[in-house]
Amino acid sequence: MASRSLYASEGGIKKAKRAFERKGWTQEYLASEVGIETRQPIWKFFKGKPVDRHVFYEICFRLELEPEDIIAIPEESLTSEDDPIQDIGNEIDVLVAKARSQHYDKVQDHCGSLRLLDIAKPVTLDDLYIDVNILEEITSQRWLGIADLNDFEPEAFDRLGLGKVSTQRLPGIEVVQRYAKLMVLGKPGAGKTTFLQHLAIQCNQGHFLATHVPVFLGLKNFAEDAVEEGNFSLKTYLYQEFDRYGISSQQLETLLIHGRILMLLDGLDEVPEAASTQVIQQIRKFSEKYYKSQLVITCRLAAFEYRFQGFTEVEIADFKPEQIENFVKKWFTALAKDSPKSGLKRASLFLEKMELLENQPIKELAKTPVLLNLTCLVFQAQANFPTKRSDLYKQGLDILLVRWDEARGVRRDHVYRNLSLSDRLKLLSQLAAVTFGQGEYFFETSKVAQIIEEYLRTLPNSLSKESALELDSIAAIKSIEAQHGLLVERARQIYSFSHLTFQEYFVARDIVAEAPASLSRLAEYIAEKRWREVFLLTVQMLPYADLLFQAMKQQIDKLLGSQRHSSREGLTSGVIGKFSKSQPLKPLGEKKESQEFIVDINSPTVSTTQLKRDIALPNQTLQFFLSWVNNKSLEVEAPYKPAAIRAFYLTLVLPPNHPLARKQALALALDHKLGGELGGELALDLALIHALGVALALTPELFYDRLTALRLALDLDHLAAGKLISNSLRHLRNQLPSTDSDRESLKQWWQINGMTWVSELRTMMVEQRHIGHEWHLDEASEKLLQEFYYANKLLVDCLTSNCQLTLTLRQEIEESLLLLPLCH
Repeated sequence: MASRSLYASEGGIKKAKRAFERKGWTQEYLASEVGIETRQPIWKFFKGKPVDRHVFYEICFRLELEPEDIIAIPEESLTSEDDPIQDIGNEIDVLVAKARSQHYDKVQDHCGSLRLLDIAKPVTLDDLYIDVNILEEITSQRWLGIADLNDFEPEAFDRLGLGKVSTQRLPGIEVVQRYAKLMVLGKPGAGKTTFLQHLAIQCNQGHFLATHVPVFLGLKNFAEDAVEEGNFSLKTYLYQEFDRYGISSQQLETLLIHGRILMLLDGLDEVPEAASTQVIQQIRKFSEKYYKSQLVITCRLAAFEYRFQGFTEVEIADFKPEQIENFVKKWFTALAKDSPKSGLKRASLFLEKMELLENQPIKELAKTPVLLNLTCLVFQAQANFPTKRSDLYKQGLDILLVRWDEARGVRRDHVYRNLSLSDRLKLLSQLAAVTFGQGEYFFETSKVAQIIEEYLRTLPNSLSKESALELDSIAAIKSIEAQHGLLVERARQIYSFSHLTFQEYFVARDIVAEAPASLSRLAEYIAEKRWREVFLLTVQMLPYADLLFQAMKQQIDKLLGSQRHSSREGLTSGVIGKFSKSQPLKPLGEKKESQEFIVDINSPTVSTTQLKRDIALPNQTLQFFLSWVNNKSLEVEAPYKPAAIRAFYLTLVLPPNHPLARKQALALALDHKLGGELGGELALDLALIHALGVALALTPELFYDRLTALRLALDLDHLAAGKLISNSLRHLRNQLPSTDSDRESLKQWWQINGMTWVSELRTMMVEQRHIGHEWHLDEASEKLLQEFYYANKLLVDCLTSNCQLTLTLRQEIEESLLLLPLCH
């Protein structure tokens, strides 16, 4: 049998060199045109040395030469019998090379660029494409229970972990190489079409299946042309396509029979319902007749019902963080071609801001390419994300519900076509409100169908028969999933919203639609973390948010239970306790003329055990603690907002093991100046608390290693306010042994003197700075304090979320934050 390599004759080399010179190319450029990574085969070709057969043909066609005029006939072929099989193979290779050459420009033009929403000019595919990952197991086909998906606590809900049960991810190209017939499924905007375009370009340029001819065909276009011409023949469609490139129907048939066509059929879900049966029949017949051909079909999840024989069904996975990062860098660079550095700088800023806690909902949306593109587009304009995230989500829903199909001229056959866009939004809002309100992120088909059915009953022209309503509701579920991607079947018969952000947005939309009656009900969830985003979205969407803020503040006050305690002696709400250095701690049950809480500041220990003699409820303990916080904040002089100072001390003085200890997020949210270089009395108290924390963490074994750190922690002379207690600090530092002492001596010193020394440090802090008390909060009090802190932090975040709120109410709320409420 003849060799698989070919070489050029002397005359052929001369012809090839002349053609090469006319092109004005380099050997490296010709190699790239042929689709090979090195110029060595090109060098061999011009030297008359053997090169791979398909490379030989590609070189000839790139130089616009006929291979028959260039090939040197091997001597053995003059004496050996013809090999008919080899002859056929040679003919096919020549035909493939010719077809690839003639069809090359069409594929590059059709698949080499992308049109992005709201971007005026197309973007080169290679400038933006990110390698996709494929799930070999379709998520909707998994047999799982809701318990398998809901494996998290609501308090620690990871919004990005929604549907965290997943299968192995494989590179897209690898999956196409593994399976000759592939059905690629995905959500709207997941990148299915772009993936097919990438396959076409890679094949066209010889980087993938270089022995095949790529054919990219939009099935919507095929169906429309077929209806217009009255001929639903996929083969005829291809004949007409290749005829214009000089490839006869017989030659195309040869390529098809021998499996040399890479058929890329895009958008099975976009085919109009009237033509879907005929298109499916054509694909089936084509696949069965030309069974050697490689076929890849794309379709939206939930839109594929017919299963083609021999096809493997896979799903495009959401973007992983590294894919998001690569896309963002490419996106901003591609749109800033004149200045790539500025594009990368903008991309770095985008990625940095997306990692902020408040932007986690945006990060969640970025897992879907079409929504990531929208997010980049919005960020491009202002170098920041919108202060009203609700506007971004509204635009995202507009894309999924309307614009994504409109931009490509796709008209869906809505099962719920009688519902207006407004009705569809109301339906989704009701579904979100019911499920989220019941703490459900995943829900069974029957639950969704029941909610949709109940909504359909409220419509003026709703069907009366139960069976018809049930059919409509089931069909609506599939339509929402297939056409908009807002619902996703996470496992068999188990759904969720595609993004938790959309569920939260629809909940907020439902609350706004039902306002003002719904606002007080929403306020009841102010201490529950999973409702955070709903609050933020609601205050942004309300035309006037005063009523909601009033309800939120009232609910926070209720956490303290002040109104229930107004009848108890010694617990008069609205009266802030005073602290005296000269009077001892009085039992709170003992009635006083002034009705004040009086605490002996000279005592370093303030224990809730004492309080429990007369007070057993955690809200009363919290009232007492807040009284101390307010009095302490009134004692200091600092250029910060009073509420911010209260927030500063609220967490500063908590025991080190308390979850809120030293957290200053609330204080910073109230006054950003606290984020600068802290000075004055606040800096002094912070340094003292740090020094006490270092001392309390010491053991005899650690004292040798931490003695220097302890001395540094007590070196506060550089603080202006430190002069107030400099003598006391100097005395305490002087009591410490020298750092030159050996380990054993220091260990013994701490064993003998350590606890006494720490007690003196604490006493000094209590006497001179009124901090350092041992607040022994029981478990119930700690839990209530965390709820109280979180609720106030959410209230402040809502205040700063670009909402519509009267200035007077805003000031009243800020001034009363973290204060005991008055009894009415």
